Amino acid sequence: MYFFLSHLAVVDMAYACNTVPQTLVNLLDEMKPISFVGCITQTFLFLAFAHTECLLLVVMSYDRFVAICHPLHYTVIMNWRVCTILAAVSWILSFLLALVHLVLILRLPFCGPHEINHFFCEILSVLKLACADTTLNKVVIFAACVFILVGPLCFVLVSYARILMAILRIQSGEGRRKAFSTCSSHLCVVGLFFGSAIIMYMAPKSQHPEEQQKILFLFYSFFNPMLNPLIYSLRNAEVKGALRRTLCKESHPLV
Repeated sequence: MYFFLSHLAVVDMAYACNTVPQTLVNLLDEMKPISFVGCITQTFLFLAFAHTECLLLVVMSYDRFVAICHPLHYTVIMNWRVCTILAAVSWILSFLLALVHLVLILRLPFCGPHEINHFFCEILSVLKLACADTTLNKVVIFAACVFILVGPLCFVLVSYARILMAILRIQSGEGRRKAFSTCSSHLCVVGLFFGSAIIMYMAPKSQHPEEQQKILFLFYSFFNPMLNPLIYSLRNAEVKGALRRTLCKESHPLV
């Protein structure tokens, strides 16, 4: 679990490093634009990290499934080789899929105005500036959403349905509580991430005005990475215990 959490933390930090600095620059100085290469790079990295987070959350749900439904075989099934392969496949597949979007964007002509009505170079906002047919791009985006959002979400729901049945079979109330606490933090992150992403990319656009979509993107790209460490930390007994010990040392220093 901690191995995959470390990868999730890297993705969250990469999110922030990719979008927040340029957003702050634009807010402080509206006349300082981003270059075309910088904008396309930002779009590519944003998509790659978003896809990576989707796949990592799916892998983490499988990890929880094995830990609760097959606890005696956990160290055999989720050995270091399997964990490394799952993490590597998540990263590689995500960047390859983002590369497909990048290639499709680069074939389009952009003839102005070159003003993106967004906080950063989000792919749908970039496509609005193209002066050519973007139907193929939108079809690929929708297909990618089905592959990277709907499919993984179904897998996560099936995994947690099996986990729920396994938890309900536990006789001990303390055992059930520990099992639920192990999964609750991951379920919160999955709900926040997949819920906001599906609303943005798969819901009919007429139901969400452009300004409302910008707020959803802000929550999806800025607040989700910020909330993830808090959710996992506050639900983790070891982290809370370490925090208590640190605070006690600070409040009662040695004389």
